[in-house]
Amino acid sequence: MTARPSRAPARTSVYVSAFDLFSIGIGPSSSHTVGPMRAGSDFARRVLAAHPEGPRRIEAVLFGSLAATGLGHGTPDALVAGLAGMEPETCDPASVRGAWSGHPTGSTLLFGGLVPVPFDSADVVLDPFTRPEGHPNTLVIRAFADAAEPIAEETYLSVGGGFIQRVGADAAAPELAVGSPLFGTAAELLALCGDGRSIADVARDGELACRSASEVEAGLDAIWQAMRSCVEAGLEAEGTLPGGLGVPRRARAMRDSILRAEAAGRPVGTDWLQAFALAVNEENAGGGRVVTAPTNGAAGILPAVLMHYSRFEPGASSEGVRTFLLTAAAIGSLIKANASISGAEGGCQAEVGSACAMAAAGLCAVLGGTPLQVENAAEIAMEHHLGLTCDPIAGLVQIPCIERNAIAATTAVTAARLALHGDGTHFVSLDAVIETMRQTGADMSDKYKETSRGGLAVNVVEC
Repeated sequence: MTARPSRAPARTSVYVSAFDLFSIGIGPSSSHTVGPMRAGSDFARRVLAAHPEGPRRIEAVLFGSLAATGLGHGTPDALVAGLAGMEPETCDPASVRGAWSGHPTGSTLLFGGLVPVPFDSADVVLDPFTRPEGHPNTLVIRAFADAAEPIAEETYLSVGGGFIQRVGADAAAPELAVGSPLFGTAAELLALCGDGRSIADVARDGELACRSASEVEAGLDAIWQAMRSCVEAGLEAEGTLPGGLGVPRRARAMRDSILRAEAAGRPVGTDWLQAFALAVNEENAGGGRVVTAPTNGAAGILPAVLMHYSRFEPGASSEGVRTFLLTAAAIGSLIKANASISGAEGGCQAEVGSACAMAAAGLCAVLGGTPLQVENAAEIAMEHHLGLTCDPIAGLVQIPCIERNAIAATTAVTAARLALHGDGTHFVSLDAVIETMRQTGADMSDKYKETSRGGLAVNVVEC
């Protein structure tokens, strides 16, 4: 059975810009750190626009997964940093740590970075036992004047990958710029890849609808530079990761071991690939600068595969890196729209599985794969992550998350090479496996969806 499409292109597009899907932020979590920081910052801007004098009190409630694993993810710190006007793209990561947990009792918070407001750490409440209907990553923020009734109240959903939704905001699809690619499924995406066009070409059209060609090129290069810097920082860092588990950083020691093996003429296989993934996820776990790809918990997979391509693949080029990122963005857009990239919503299949599919597609494309082979690579990678649970020990993005990224990076390479050995014909389509992932996530018990109430989180002693 072939995956060749038969339907006409859709009237709407699910394409998410690479500059949104691969956003530069901080660790350890896109949904539990970056999203809440953006929610806090958005709330502060809205309140100060309506009340320039600022409120007299602020309170926030974190529900569901945000509360259940919030302390391990630094969620209250990130939220308070956002309320103080910090942004994940530009903040000093060190300034975020302790923004809530180390806030002096009885002191003030510089709301929106402008107005002093009395604030205490008790003003942020964690409610892990209430699981809201809209999304498990829900937070409510209120601002008060002197009266008991709030002068402002907003509910935010942190839907994964650092994306947030404000409840009650206009949910209508935005107007698409002229030239935007119109596709809602993988079949429709493939239908656009005629006359020698690639998936990256279609994605590039989406970027060019809003930016100049030079801006797209420079932006993609900046994303790659940030990813590469994260890998390099992780390979140099030593010590123990924060959080209390005492997990040691291993990427530097692994790098040194690989270099010794190479010097001795011994084969190293995929060791570099796995070291690159460990490096990124150790940086993420340490709260460092990281690129969501498409989330922080899965941030090591795509950079590791791309780094391996860049360093070891004959013929690797800057244009190849851009093709990789654009191809991955198109695949990630499909998954985000038709299933989920949120571990709290779909389990780790939604994070690591999505990242693996994106990396496999990107690699297949730069190694000369046709659109059908690229779609096949993404399908293989996602199919073999179906049912993967999200059960981090102590709510930290460390065990099993760091090693899981290294394993998935290897799977992505395997999926790409398997697809390249075929002609693109395969039994299960990418659309089918994405829908299966969505259904599996809906059926999965909440205790396996980033709440740390099941699996390894309860069966391994935290010591």
